[in-house]
Amino acid sequence: MLLEELREILKNIEPDINAITDFWQNSNNQENFVTLDKEVNQEGFWQNPKRTEILKEHVFIKNLKENYESIINNYNENKELLELFKENEQELLKLKPEINSLLNKTRKFKLELLLNKPDDKSNCFLSINSGAGGTESQDWASMLLRMYTRFCERENFKVELLDSQSGEEAGIKSATLYITGENAYGFLKSENGIHRLVRISPFDANKRRHTSFAAVSITPEVEEENIEINEIDLKIDTFKAGGAGGQHVNKTESAIRITHIPTGIVVQCQSQRSQGQNKQTAMKMLAAKLAEKQKHEQELKEKSVEKKKIEWGSQIRSYVLHPYKMVKDLRTDCESPQPDLVLDGNLMEFIESYLVKFN
Repeated sequence: MLLEELREILKNIEPDINAITDFWQNSNNQENFVTLDKEVNQEGFWQNPKRTEILKEHVFIKNLKENYESIINNYNENKELLELFKENEQELLKLKPEINSLLNKTRKFKLELLLNKPDDKSNCFLSINSGAGGTESQDWASMLLRMYTRFCERENFKVELLDSQSGEEAGIKSATLYITGENAYGFLKSENGIHRLVRISPFDANKRRHTSFAAVSITPEVEEENIEINEIDLKIDTFKAGGAGGQHVNKTESAIRITHIPTGIVVQCQSQRSQGQNKQTAMKMLAAKLAEKQKHEQELKEKSVEKKKIEWGSQIRSYVLHPYKMVKDLRTDCESPQPDLVLDGNLMEFIESYLVKFN
C-alpha cells in the first residue's frame, strides 16, 4: 500500500533528521552565522583586509544554514501532508518523488555536516594491537580485525591487510589495514582508542569470565611530499613474510620494517610480493604517522595540555558478552544490546553518535 510505503520511507529518514538536528544544536554554526552576517553587513566592511576569508566563511555557513532549514521544514511538511492526504491516492502519488528526493538529500547533507574536517575524506591506516593477557587479548584483537573488515564491506570501502603478526595459540598480536574510499578516515577516526571485551573465555577449561583489551589506532593518509623524511633517520630491516602465501612467502625476504630513529615510530608491511612495493607502502604509513604526531603535538601545545600515556584501563568502548549482552561507548553513552551485530560490523550508530558529539 502506497501510504505504508511512504510512511516507512519517512521512518527511515527520522534517524538522519535526529542526527542532523543534534549536530546543529551542538555546533556554533547558528551563532557564527549571526556574527558573520552582522560583520558582512557593517558599513565599511569592504575595507576590511580579511574580507575575502570572512565572505568565504559567511557563504559556507549561510549555505549550511539554508540547507539545514530546508531539509527540516521539508521533512515536517511531508509528514503533515502524508496524514492530510492518507486517503487520497492521487495526492500520495505526487508526494512519492518528493519524499524519495528528501531521503537522498538528507543522507547527503548528514555526511556533509558530520564529515567536515580536512582529513575526513582521506584514506586511512587502521592498526590493532592486542593488550596484556596473551591468547585472550590476541583472540580479541582478531575479533576486532574481523569487525572492521565487515564494516568496510558494508560501506563499500576497499581493505588491504598490510601486516599481521599471529598469536602463539590463537588470534593476532597485531595487524594493520589500509582502507580506501570516500570518507574512510572520517568514519573510522571514532574507533581510535582502547576496546574492552568481557566474556566467558573459550580458552579457559573452567569457563571463567575474562576481560581482554586491544588498542586501535587510525591514521589518515597524507601526501608524502608534505612530510620531510630524512633517509639517514631511517633504519630499514627486511624479513620473510609470515602467514599464508605459499613458497614465495617462506623463501623471499620481501617484508619491510622501517624505524624512524628520532621518534621511535615503527611501521612494517608484508602484503606485496615485491620488497620495493612493501617499502613504498611502509613509507606511506610512516608519513601518515609522522603527520599525525606533528598534528597531535601542535594541538597539545595550543591547548597547553600535558601529554598522557594511554593506559589499558582508559577504554573508549566496552563489549560485554557475559553476564549480560551490551556494547557501550563510554564517550557518548551510545549503547547496543546486540553485541553480535556490532561485532559483525554494524558500527554506524556508534560512529554517528561520536561525530555528532565531537566533530
